Amino acid sequence: MRGGERALIARHAGTVLAGQLAVMAFGVADTIIAGRYSEQALAALSVGAAIFVSVYVSLMGALQALLPVWAELHGGGRAGEVGRSVRQSLYLAAIAIMAGMAILLLPDAALRWTQVPAAMRGEVEAYLAVLAFALAPALLFRLFSTLNQSLGKPQLVTWLQLGSLAVKLPLSIWFTFGGAGLPAMGLVGCAWATLCVNWAMLGCAIWLLRNRAFYRDYGLWKRIEAPDWQQIRKFARLGVPGGLAVLVEVTSFTLMALFIARLGTAAAAAHQIASNLLAVAYMTPLSLAIATSARVSFWLGAGDTARARHACRLGFELTALCALFYAAAMAALRYELANVYSDNPAVIAMAGALLLAVAMYHFADAVQTFCVFVLRCYRVTLAPLVIYCAMLWGLGLGGSYLLAYRGLGPWTAMQSPLAFWIMSAFALVLTALLFGALLRWTMRQRA
Repeated sequence: MRGGERALIARHAGTVLAGQLAVMAFGVADTIIAGRYSEQALAALSVGAAIFVSVYVSLMGALQALLPVWAELHGGGRAGEVGRSVRQSLYLAAIAIMAGMAILLLPDAALRWTQVPAAMRGEVEAYLAVLAFALAPALLFRLFSTLNQSLGKPQLVTWLQLGSLAVKLPLSIWFTFGGAGLPAMGLVGCAWATLCVNWAMLGCAIWLLRNRAFYRDYGLWKRIEAPDWQQIRKFARLGVPGGLAVLVEVTSFTLMALFIARLGTAAAAAHQIASNLLAVAYMTPLSLAIATSARVSFWLGAGDTARARHACRLGFELTALCALFYAAAMAALRYELANVYSDNPAVIAMAGALLLAVAMYHFADAVQTFCVFVLRCYRVTLAPLVIYCAMLWGLGLGGSYLLAYRGLGPWTAMQSPLAFWIMSAFALVLTALLFGALLRWTMRQRA
């Protein structure tokens, strides 16, 4: 049973990872394309991507938090209840879409508060205005993805994500640099390519839900019911703290880009390289966390808490081993990796220095991500939110700002993006330790 459960988690995670890497390749491709177009475009992408990721991933977190609900229904053999639950989740998705679009269409306050240079703001605002209309299909596709993951069938999602990459890459190059009668759009061309691909992926997902036999037993296409506020409140109790926790985590990370922007284009470009590599590496622990939480919730729904704990242990072992491998690779190949993104020696040198701190950040990030996903299976969401606020916003982001611009204790102001990565990594290590202790205590209580 031990080997079978581990293999199942690994296969599920591997399938999710392939799709997630395809989606992450969108960002990698845009970073490389923007960097080759101009250093200014790369710096503007660093700021624009920070804002969009903060909005999208936070709202995505609220929807992704519904995975344990559907996985438990699946584990308990209650297929007929899945369709109604999914339809009710559309109301939550609609609220998320409206809130996210409003933020992306009106980013001026955030840009002024973080003192992003005025010369960069116009390009950032144009980039975000296009992405605002790519948000709805992205979040609705996330619901489709979460449903499939909860049912242990992520393959269709992965094939769509892989296929979308084959469309996204040439579109980004064409729209950015122009050609065949189309003028060069610069950075905003990457956003238009994302918009086109997101709507195409959603269209394919809807077609699959309508036509694949696998989905028929779940009754997804019955007429949508009026809002069931009791059900939506249950979603909110799980999804809102989960989404807010992701918001704190992501903004503590992405706000670095906005604060670093004032250090100049070389610093912003180096930070973008480091954050992009970290985001790619993060897909592996994220995939393992998704796969493990689906199995833990499945066994909880089936009433077998012992197997739920067993699945958790196996998933943690896989996550820790993969994180160690990625951290070692980042440290050993830091300058070679930076050179893939830029040929500017100053940017390469700065990015190489950042990647040493990024390696430690990644390992702690992998552990805390795994813990927070499994904690959701046990409906533990408020304590992680409190820990995130204190550690990531307080110690991480606040301490980073002080160390970078004002000095902290015996250390004078570094005036370098390295200050942000050092303090954020330290805060995330403490977060991972606290989450690990909380998960261990929770599983003992539910034994």
